[in-house]
Amino acid sequence: MIICPECQFENPEANKFCQRCGSSLTVQECPECGAEVSWTAKDCDQCGAQVAKPWLAIALPLADADPQPEELNPTDPEQRYQPLDPDETPLQPNQLKVWDSQPLQKTYLDLLIEQQDQGDTAPAKDLEIDQNPNVEFWRHLGVMDATIPYLVLQESLSPAIPVLQDTWQGESSGVIVIEYRSDWDQLSQAWGSESIPFSQLLYWLDETLRLWTELARFRCCQSLLTDSNLRLDEDQLLCFAQLIPDPLDQTAPPLSALGQVWKRLFGTSGRTLYGPMITLLDRFEAGELETVEAARAELQAIARQQEIEEAEIPVEGEEINLEPQEDPDKITYRGMGDDMPTVVLPMQLLSLADAGFTDIGQQRDHNEDHFGIETSVIRRENAMSKQIQAHGLYIVCDGMGGHAAGEVASAMAVETLQQYFATHWSDRTQLPDEAVIREGILMANEKLYAVNMKNARSGSGRMGTTLVMVLVQDINVAIAHVGDSRVYRITRKQGIEQLTVDHEVGQREILRGVDPQDAYARPDAYQLTQAMGPRDNDYVHPDIQFLELNEDTLLLLCSDGLSDNDLLEKNYGDYLIPLIASKANLDSGLIKLVDFANEYNGHDNITGVLIRLKMRPNADQF
Repeated sequence: MIICPECQFENPEANKFCQRCGSSLTVQECPECGAEVSWTAKDCDQCGAQVAKPWLAIALPLADADPQPEELNPTDPEQRYQPLDPDETPLQPNQLKVWDSQPLQKTYLDLLIEQQDQGDTAPAKDLEIDQNPNVEFWRHLGVMDATIPYLVLQESLSPAIPVLQDTWQGESSGVIVIEYRSDWDQLSQAWGSESIPFSQLLYWLDETLRLWTELARFRCCQSLLTDSNLRLDEDQLLCFAQLIPDPLDQTAPPLSALGQVWKRLFGTSGRTLYGPMITLLDRFEAGELETVEAARAELQAIARQQEIEEAEIPVEGEEINLEPQEDPDKITYRGMGDDMPTVVLPMQLLSLADAGFTDIGQQRDHNEDHFGIETSVIRRENAMSKQIQAHGLYIVCDGMGGHAAGEVASAMAVETLQQYFATHWSDRTQLPDEAVIREGILMANEKLYAVNMKNARSGSGRMGTTLVMVLVQDINVAIAHVGDSRVYRITRKQGIEQLTVDHEVGQREILRGVDPQDAYARPDAYQLTQAMGPRDNDYVHPDIQFLELNEDTLLLLCSDGLSDNDLLEKNYGDYLIPLIASKANLDSGLIKLVDFANEYNGHDNITGVLIRLKMRPNADQF
C-alpha cells in the first residue's frame, strides 16, 4: 500500500493519485524551482536542491544489553534510511542525519502495529512508568524502551517532543528515527537577544517547569538539563532536539538541577537582572524550592510585579486592576496572548494560512454543502522590518430542500456573496462595517427567495441554506451567520470556544429563559428558526460580530455534520490544537478531522474551513 503524504489515506500500489484527496503519489514539487521530482528522490534533478526531508537516526542499546560501540549500528532491514550526506561528520558517534528513500511506504513501526492488530507480537518488558493506557499499548507491542516516551509524550507535549518516525531492532541494539531539529535555534542564543522581552523569558522558564513534571515520569529530565538540547521552533515555543534519558545508575536529578540551567541561561546571556529574579535563581539553585508548584508561585509573583512596573500610568481617577487570577497555577505574561488585567501588548499579523474540505458523508447520496475561500496576502519586507497585510473571505453553507435544491442554494449563496464583496469591500485596509455585511447577506437571501418564488416552490419544497461567514483583515475579524453552521475559535491558552449561537428552536427558548434541558426536550428543538432562501428579508436577521485577535488563533467554520454530538468540544485537543503550529499542514489536518467525523457522526455532509492566524508583538508601537 502507498500512504498519501497529504491525507495519510492508504492507496493500492498501482495508484498514481490518491483516491481520497487526489494528491500525486509519484511526484512532488521542488520547493526551490517548482519542478516535478519523484517522491523517492533525494535531490531535484533540475536545480539540485534537496527535496528529501531530513531525519535523525539514533542507535541505542536494548535493555539489559551491553554492546560494544561498533555493534550500535543494527542494519536497516531494507536500507530504507540512507545517510543524507555520507561525507558529513556524525553529530555524535551513535547519531546520523538520514533521509527516507521510501517515504510513501509504511514504516517498520507501522508494520509492527499491524502485527499487533493480528495478534502477532513479542512479549513486552516491564517499565517503571505510571500506569497509562497508551504506555501499556506500546509496552505490549514490544518496542524499545527508548521509544515509549516519544510515542506517549508526543500526544500531551506536542510540539515540544520530536516526532518519532520509525524504529527497528537488532540483536543487542536498536534504532529510532526522529524529527531532525539540530538546525533549530538554540534557546541559549535567543535568551541574550535584546528584542526578546523579559515576559517571554518568564514564559520559557514556566514551560521548563511544566515539561519537568511530565519528563520526570519517564526519567527523561536530562532532556531539560542539557543546554544544547533546548531549541525553539518557528513559533518561539520551547522544544527538544531529542529526549535524553536519565542515567540508569543514578538517582533522579533534583529540581534544583533545573535551577542551575536557569542560572546558566541568564549568566551566559549578559542580560541585566533585578532583585527578585536574582533571589529566585539563588533559592532555586540552593534547593529551597522543592516542588514545581513552589517555583511557579515565585515566577507568578515576579510576573505580576512586572505587570505593575510596565503598566501605563493611569489617568486621574482610573484604577489598575491587580486582583489575583482565577487560576493561581496559570502564569500569565504581558504580550503572551492572555487576557491581561492591565496592559495588552499591541499585536501584528505574522502569517495567514487556510484550508477547506467537504465530504458527502456515509449516509447521503449527494453533497448539499458548499464552501468558498478567497485570500490575499501582501508582504512588505526590508532590512529593518517585515510586515504582512492580509484579507480573506471564508464561507460555509449547508443547503436544504429536496433533490438537488440544497446544493443549488448553498452554491448560489457562496457565489453571490463572493461577487458582492468583490465590489463592496474595496478598502482593503479595514473590514466592511456591519451594515455592508448585512446588506450582502440580505441580497443573497433575496436572490434565493426570488428563485423559489419563480419556480413556485412552497413549504418544505423551497430550497434554502445556512450560512456562516468570516471576513479577515489582518488581526481583525468579522463573523456573520444564519442557521446552525458554526464558527469556533481555538487557541493554546483558552482551548476551543464556539463563537456563534445556532438559530434553532432550542437556542431560541434558552434565550427566552427556558431551562436548557427543557428547551431541548421539545421535539422541534433542532428545527431552524432562520435560513437563507425560504422566506423574504423580513424574516432573516443575521448575527454579526467583530473581534480583534491578540494571540495565535485557529478559526474553524463548519456545517453541523462536523459539529454534531459535541465532536469538536471532545476532540479538539487531538485534531485542532496541533494545527496552530506553523509547520502543521492545514489541508491534511482538516482531512483527518473530517475522516474522524465520518466515523464519529457520518450521518450528514461534512464541511470545514480552517483559518490559521499567527501573531507577534508589534514592535513599531512600543
